[in-house]
Amino acid sequence: MPNRKHVEESPIDPNRDYRTLYRRARESLARERIERKEAEASAAEHLRLLSERERQLDLLDAVARLANGTASLDDALHGTLVEICRHTGWPCGFVFVPAPREPSRLILSRTWFTEDPALDGFVAATLRNAYPFSVGLPGLVRSLREPLWVPDVAREPGFVRGQTAAAAGLHAGIALPILVGEEVAAVMEFFAHDVLEANPSLLAVLTQVATQLGRVIERERAQVTLMHDATHDTLTGLPNRLLFKERLEALVGRPGRKAPAADFAMLFIDLDGFKLVNDSLGHQAGDRLLMDVAHRFAEAVAASGLPHLLARLGGDEFTVLLPGAGDSARATEVARAMLDALSAPFVIGEQLLSISASIGVISGAAGRSEPAEILRNADLAMYHAKTLGKSRIALFEPAMHEKAVRRLALENDLRRALQEEQFVLHYQPIVTMEAAKPRAGGRGSGRTVGFEALIRWRKSPGELIPPAEFIPIAEEIGLIVMIGSWVLREACRASVRWNAGRRPRDRIFVSVNVSARQFSRKGFVGDVRAALEESRATPNTLRIEITESIAIESTERAVEVLQQLRELGVRISMDDFGTGYSSLSHLQKLPLDTLKIDRCFVQAMDQQVRGQEIIRIILKLAETLELDVVAEGTETTDEVQRLRRMGCTYAQGFFYSRPLPEADIAGWLTVGQLRGSPRDRLRRLVPVGRPLPSKKALALPQPESRRSPPS
Repeated sequence: MPNRKHVEESPIDPNRDYRTLYRRARESLARERIERKEAEASAAEHLRLLSERERQLDLLDAVARLANGTASLDDALHGTLVEICRHTGWPCGFVFVPAPREPSRLILSRTWFTEDPALDGFVAATLRNAYPFSVGLPGLVRSLREPLWVPDVAREPGFVRGQTAAAAGLHAGIALPILVGEEVAAVMEFFAHDVLEANPSLLAVLTQVATQLGRVIERERAQVTLMHDATHDTLTGLPNRLLFKERLEALVGRPGRKAPAADFAMLFIDLDGFKLVNDSLGHQAGDRLLMDVAHRFAEAVAASGLPHLLARLGGDEFTVLLPGAGDSARATEVARAMLDALSAPFVIGEQLLSISASIGVISGAAGRSEPAEILRNADLAMYHAKTLGKSRIALFEPAMHEKAVRRLALENDLRRALQEEQFVLHYQPIVTMEAAKPRAGGRGSGRTVGFEALIRWRKSPGELIPPAEFIPIAEEIGLIVMIGSWVLREACRASVRWNAGRRPRDRIFVSVNVSARQFSRKGFVGDVRAALEESRATPNTLRIEITESIAIESTERAVEVLQQLRELGVRISMDDFGTGYSSLSHLQKLPLDTLKIDRCFVQAMDQQVRGQEIIRIILKLAETLELDVVAEGTETTDEVQRLRRMGCTYAQGFFYSRPLPEADIAGWLTVGQLRGSPRDRLRRLVPVGRPLPSKKALALPQPESRRSPPS
């Protein structure tokens, strides 16, 4: 304590104003007290702001975790609503999205949150309403594309649910747009029980939350787009092979597992003649046609009322899966509806196109199989439908698979036959129709001017397979070009052997059929040149035979190729003339030397007068165009005599000779063109002392089917 004596003895200054000093001291203390309270208030506000900021950061962190960690967009949106409501104490939150069938209106999505049963009426009112642009809080936010904070929605005249909100005790309303680029993808809406003025800090945080959700939606859309593109055809928008296979596996079971049900059917559709559209009008027209076909198919299948999956496997192939349609009759009805959908022509650019389809049908009742087998069997049924003609439907039968297995074996045998040189050529004489009297036995005479090379397959020493049984398959699998090239080289070598020692005017030509695929190759003329040079054959002893279909498929290309062949010295024949669709204008453009009348017209002379008239017209046309004419398939004396009277100069057929192996060609040419009856001809070929075959053995064989180049 201070020294009492010292205090008492302190001198008092009579000149000092102690009252003023006291007042000043009191004022100083009051200021200090105010400053201290202000500092304490500032510190408290600072702590509050720090706490609020920390809670806001926690909210942003929670939303970020939801955005990055949830499995779906719905989970992320719902989780965000929950976090915001718990952070703010607001009782409810909603997410609005564009209506699927009317995108200009917002509707309440599946995502909303409230834990207060007293708000059920307000939630029901929200579910009932839809919000066009600028209508209601969601519509207004969508129109403005910026957040809105309404202190008391019950007092806002434009608020649609004002009365319902007031009845539920709701006042403040906050809505925020969720933007993806410039698009308002969704709108979040919240309500509070209190009247609240706008909180810029909180509104800024909520805006950041909406931005994060916009990125979630954008990512979700990218994933959906990626998945859609992976499972759908980019041209038609239909499901693709991958999605179709997944649905088929889900329906019948994956490979190795027993199928759970057989109550389904499947259609396999392939357009008829679609390649011609692409080749003639271009791939752009082909794509347009595929899109229109897919649209018609979709309408036809949907009209059936059956659950279905229509898919495009690729190219011009479509499939339809019909769960619950195990009865093949119902599947066939759908197939007929799809064919009917193609009946009206398609308008592609300035072209009117008509197209049909072949459809294979398989039902689950046919037997439980793995998905790959079902797809394969439906494909087999479709190919069987194609063999029946255009616009056909075929139901799968087990025999189709057995046939396909045999065909596969035949394809493998064909490839091996080419490697092991199992193919041989036979040659059918082409003779002049000299106006001489028939000799004994009714057989005519004629000078041989050439041979047509006809391929055979010597599969085994005692088995000789005709071309009709393997050439179509060789065409399909692409071996026809290699086979045709071999025929061309071998025929040229044979002609060199026949013409050895002959004078130029007496040389005999060899005629070689050319397939469409072989003719269309860019290197075809080079192949012919190489065959001539390799064999050292004289070019004018080679004749290339093409069909009308080859000539009219691309007339300009055909003219160019044929002209190049003519420049080599090769002669050109049009085979099976009259069976195609070539016009006189097409015929006039082609550099031809010979027309070959198809056997169907020759054989029709006996039954129909029209057959003779058609031949007369062809002969007159050939005379006008200065072309030679060969009548194919001559088999009887009557046919030969009629053709002679009409002025036909050349013929080939069984009347003169069946196709001969090359070993017999020398004998044929040696014995004076084998004039006389079959027995007289044979006697001049058979060595002396060897008995002749019986008359039965000498009987002419039935005409063989011979129309698959290079046959």
